[in-house]
Formats: sequence, structure tokens, C-alpha cells
Amino acid sequence: MNISLRQKTLKDGRISLFLDYYLPKARQTRKKESLKLYLHPSPRTKIEKEHNKKTLILAEGIRSKQLLKLQHDEHDFSHLIKDKEVTPKRSIVAYFKEQTQKRTGSSYGIWKSVLQYIIKYVGTDHVTLEDIDKDWVEGFKKYLQSENTPDNHIPLSVNTAHIYFSKFRTVIRQACKDKLLDHNPCNDVAHIVQEETEREFLTLEELKTVVKTACQYPHLKKAFIFSALTGLRKSDIQKMRWSELQYSKEQGWYLRFTQQKTKKTETLPISEQARDLLGEPDDKEALVFKGFKFDTTTSLKLQVWMLASGITKKITFHCARHTFATLQLTIGTDIYTVSKLLGHKILKTTQIYAQIIDQKKVDAVNNIPNLSL
Repeated sequence: MNISLRQKTLKDGRISLFLDYYLPKARQTRKKESLKLYLHPSPRTKIEKEHNKKTLILAEGIRSKQLLKLQHDEHDFSHLIKDKEVTPKRSIVAYFKEQTQKRTGSSYGIWKSVLQYIIKYVGTDHVTLEDIDKDWVEGFKKYLQSENTPDNHIPLSVNTAHIYFSKFRTVIRQACKDKLLDHNPCNDVAHIVQEETEREFLTLEELKTVVKTACQYPHLKKAFIFSALTGLRKSDIQKMRWSELQYSKEQGWYLRFTQQKTKKTETLPISEQARDLLGEPDDKEALVFKGFKFDTTTSLKLQVWMLASGITKKITFHCARHTFATLQLTIGTDIYTVSKLLGHKILKTTQIYAQIIDQKKVDAVNNIPNLSL
């Protein structure tokens, strides 16, 4: 009976440490157990050498502890014999399903989509969390970047692949917190880099035009304009109730609500014209935008409304929120205040709008006709 500490060189060059059990009295005479500990193959720096030294000490400590345990078990090797019941290892699919069920609202749909891609990538294989290493993560990353979407034969956009890969990385990070993994393989794989996308919005003159233009779906027009006046997301508009609308002499009209996306409670001041747009409530607990729904048909009606207003830009409902942000920055509202009004977690998200305004300033200057000086 003995336990040896052995090494194996992986494809990525790292040296993996594992225990090699020799159990002559057990039915399963030999057994290998990965320690999920890794060495630098050719340590050059002081940090790398120190890492290898401490890792080997830790691995030897584990080996000694396991050997002592075997000896204290008085040669009972039942936990190492194959035909005995063992605790099943967690599969990535089952664990990801468990994490998906914890999500609510609009994010649930994204998590469910990622789960479908994981199921497709795994196929018939039973992949446990312990099976996921750097090579597996690299493979799944490339799969997201090349695999066609279920609805059509177009691959995921770069930014969608980035979002899906982010969700996967979140779950692996959670598995490490749950002590189901000793090492996070995602740390060894570069993230999918997002592409900068143009955030379309309406200018003040364009917004005035759409206000004056009739829309086939009055609920849509009312909700879109309200979003452009407040920066409120569509998901928050759809669930908005009259009880969330409050008034005080000091603050005027404001909304006290919980963001659908972040689950954070927010206080959002709104202007008099935004309040007047809503009308009066029939029931304090009723939905403010009762009857407002958004689907592919509604999206088409939005485009028709924009075209009728003489606007050929590709405008989505979310562009109303972009419109609010750019208008606020244009009239001189500081970026920190705009960030708070939008409910952004970090200022960096709001700075994208500032970059748009800066570019518009550059374009405006360059639009001055040539004076032939």
C-alpha cells in the first residue's frame, strides 16, 4: 500500500500533479487522483520558483494526509473499489441549469440560451465540472464564435458571443466559490472582446417630429416618448405601476421603483411634461402602461412610425433611452448625474454617450463649408 506524488505535462505546457494509489488488497489495484495543482515547467522568475516550491509542499502534504487516512482505515479500501456506491460528480449541464433557475426577468432568457449552447456543445458526453480544463473552455469559446444560431443559419454576433461566454465564466467562478473546482480554467483563457457598436438616438428636432406624428399603436408612442423623457428601460416601463409614481414639494414628481435588470431600488425624478404624458390613474395598483406589449409586430409598427416621421435611422425602443442620455449631455448635464439618472452601475457605461456627443461636435465643426480662404 502506497501513494506516490506524480507529474504529468499538459497540452498547454503546465505540469499537473496527481496522486498514484497502489492498493494491492483492493479490487481496484491502482487509482489516480488529480490534485488540480500545477507547476511552471521551466521556472525563471523568483515568483515562478516560489510558486513551484509552495505547490510541491502543498501536494506532498495532501499525499501524506491521504496515506495516513488509508492506514487509519485499517486497510478498508471500500471507498476506492469501483462496484461500491460513490458520490456522483456534478455535470456542467446540471450545474448550469441550477444557476439558470436562480435568474429572473429578461436575464433568464439569456441564461437559458447559453444553456442550450452548452447542451449542444456537450452532445452525448457526460461532462463533469472536473472535466472542464483550459482546452475545454477554449473549445467552447470557439464554438460560440462559429456555431449558427438555432433560429437561422447566421453565427452569433461578436457581442452576443461575448455575453454568452460571460455567463459561462460566471458559472465556473461560482463553482469555484462552491468548492466544486480548485482551479478556475477560465483564468487561462482570454475573454471574447466586445465590438464597439453605434448607439442610435434621436436628436431634439427628430424627437419633436415623432411627437407630432401619428402612430398606429398609441400605447407604443406614449411609452417611447416617456422613455425618451426619463431614460427608463422598456422592462421597467412595462411593469410600472401608479403606486411607484410619487410627489413631494421638495422633489416634485419622481418614481420609486425596483429596476428589473439590476433588482436595485431607484429614485428617479421626472419632469412635469413626463408626468402630464401619463394622465390620471383609475387604480393606484394598476399598470401605468396597461396594454403595452412589445413583440416583432410592435417593433415593425415602431419602424413605420419613424418612417412616417421622416426618420430613416434604425430605431429600436431602447434608442429612446439613448435619446434621453444624449440630450442630457447635449444640454450640459454632467456625466455623473446622467449616470445616476440612467441607473448605471459604473460610470464607464455612461461615457459611451459622452463619446457620441464629442464625435457629433467634431462632425458639426467639419460640416462648415469650404470658404476658399
